[in-house]
Amino acid sequence: MDSTYAIILAAGESKRMGFPKMLLNFNGITMLERVINNVKGAGIENVMVVLGAEAEKLKIIAEKCGVIYCINNNYTEGMLSSVKCGIHKLPSSFRAVLVFPGDQPLIQPVSVNRILDAFEDSGKGIVIPVCRKKRGHPILIDSKYRNEILNLTDRGGLRTLVTLFPDDLLEVEVDDEGILKDFDNFDDYIREINQS
Repeated sequence: MDSTYAIILAAGESKRMGFPKMLLNFNGITMLERVINNVKGAGIENVMVVLGAEAEKLKIIAEKCGVIYCINNNYTEGMLSSVKCGIHKLPSSFRAVLVFPGDQPLIQPVSVNRILDAFEDSGKGIVIPVCRKKRGHPILIDSKYRNEILNLTDRGGLRTLVTLFPDDLLEVEVDDEGILKDFDNFDDYIREINQS
């Protein structure tokens, strides 16, 4: 899996949160650090964080965690612009990429391993985890779709890729509600902190 990369999308403005989400505290570390640790915990060595808003603060965290980063100057255009920024910066030799939203710190490394194993075993080019019949993240995409991703429009985002190539899609069942759980507002965050 040396040529498999993870892209963590951490460029958003956190408008609904009212505070930079990536800097929220999760048991003594920031949300971004938690996501990076989960990715590394799955054995993925090649990790790229896409930054935009709060880039100066977040790049310090990326450097501390020993991962590379890129700056999305178009981050106000939405999540797909960050996906494209990350994909564009990957080396041409990459085999596949896992795309992680930066605001999903509860994804378990074991679920990521299930996705990676399914990719290896199935020969499918797009792998998506499913929990309770709902699709979640991260999505794994074979490098053969690099140009398709770079040419996508914002209208459908990565979902468009899934729609265009349904025969190359594999859904993998995981027992991990973390693949569904993001943090859009402060109430979500407080609820999770109080439960943990």
